[in-house]
Amino acid sequence: MSQAAPAAARPSNATFKNKEKPQEVRRANIIAARAVADAIRTSLGPKGMDKMIKTSRGEIVISNDGHTILREMAILHPVARMLVEVAAAQDAEAGDGTTSVVILTGALLGAADRLLNKGIHPTIIAESFQRAAARSVEILREISHPVSLDDREALIRATTTSLSSKIVSQYSQFLAPLTVDAVLSVADANSTNVDLSDIRLIKKVGGTIDDTEMVHGVVLAQNVVKNAGGPAHKEKARIGLVQFQISPPKPDTENNIVVNDYRQMDKILKEERAYLLNICKKIKKAKCNVLLIQKSILRDAVNDLALHFLAKLGILVVKDIEREEVEFIAKSLGCKPISDIELFTEDRLGSADLVEEVDSDGSKIVKITGIKNTDAKPTISVVVRGANNMILEETERSLHDALCVVRCLVKERGLVPGGGAPEIEISRRLAREARELSGVESFVWSEFAEALEVIPTTLAENAGLNSIKVVTELRSRHENGEMNDGISVRRSGTTNTYDEHILQPVLVSTSAITLASECVKSILRIDDITFSR
Repeated sequence: MSQAAPAAARPSNATFKNKEKPQEVRRANIIAARAVADAIRTSLGPKGMDKMIKTSRGEIVISNDGHTILREMAILHPVARMLVEVAAAQDAEAGDGTTSVVILTGALLGAADRLLNKGIHPTIIAESFQRAAARSVEILREISHPVSLDDREALIRATTTSLSSKIVSQYSQFLAPLTVDAVLSVADANSTNVDLSDIRLIKKVGGTIDDTEMVHGVVLAQNVVKNAGGPAHKEKARIGLVQFQISPPKPDTENNIVVNDYRQMDKILKEERAYLLNICKKIKKAKCNVLLIQKSILRDAVNDLALHFLAKLGILVVKDIEREEVEFIAKSLGCKPISDIELFTEDRLGSADLVEEVDSDGSKIVKITGIKNTDAKPTISVVVRGANNMILEETERSLHDALCVVRCLVKERGLVPGGGAPEIEISRRLAREARELSGVESFVWSEFAEALEVIPTTLAENAGLNSIKVVTELRSRHENGEMNDGISVRRSGTTNTYDEHILQPVLVSTSAITLASECVKSILRIDDITFSR
């Protein structure tokens, strides 16, 4: 009898005795994720504030791009880091709307928290959210306006909307046409995607943002080497891209050679001279007259004697080409990188009408234009100018977002009105459909619908408007069938945002809602956090 007592004292479901723990873990996860969403909520919209971030290296970053802010923030909580990944996924898929997707995730988590407090099972909430998100995407496609890539004005209007929320908003009338033309130069009417690596942004300090220019061809930030008297301008250029060094070879190990006789010294110098002259003659024999030399770490990429020979042969030299630039230059010029002098043949060269060094606002750049090679891919170089590095960095990020907006329209050719109009319309329709559903699903859909109103509410708050008044006015307008009505910061109230040319690609909104609901599903399914050894 005494042996049976301990067995009776231990219930069979001992592991599930503490039911509070999964609830506490979920609540802690939701609080952590919502804290991240609240941190960048003030950055949404054209009147959104910027964040200043000091990195661990002591650099200063000023931005209101959601992905940039979250990437630079030191976030330790594993669930809060999931929101950083959601912003990164939105940046990769759509390029714009990174702040919106995080705010939306935070609002959906708040709705999930309220539903959990009512005793609804987290899996039911997560799956109902996914169904509501799928219905939202259908509604977005219904209300979107089709757009053609030939309609340049519509593309410019959508790009201007993206740029209007950035630091460079006052230059949006100049930068928007530039980005649209850049994308249309590398894409055609039948394209379904755009490879943004075909558009290269080169940052150069000096001048103002107005001096930013687009070049059909290649622009190099490096200067032409002129200290040996070589040319700085070449027409009908035959361009070689070399990855070997034009300097005397060195032994693999650190060796010192002691020379105690001037005849031996003379012999060494003659050998060096003959070695370099042989390389330069082979380059000239292949009819190459412009030489781009990749940066070398182990020894000099090119020495003064080699430069002297190349200058005498009339070959224009640009050295210190970065490893990352080689792929872009090769596909733009249609040339092949040459790794050894024995492989230096005429068929591996690229051709262009003109290679010249030009003076641009106090600094020099090399322009390669009139590329004729049939293997060359159409590429664009954009020289971004700005007064200092911080403005340059933010201008580059803004241009990247603007390029992504045009890429979205190439992927999915539809525009929706901006200013919170699509979110209010989806919210209204989902709330109406929720009343026709039965059981728990009805509760979940109405909470999902209410959560979507966080976007217009935040836009109104950040613009200094009365958010309750603005959102209720929008609701009544949408009930009356005015589904293009949203918030216009210019008019400090509600207006038809489609007529006001406040537009965004439908892909930005569909991607944001889908990614937010997937992230919420992942977070709700976590009921414990353990640490591995």
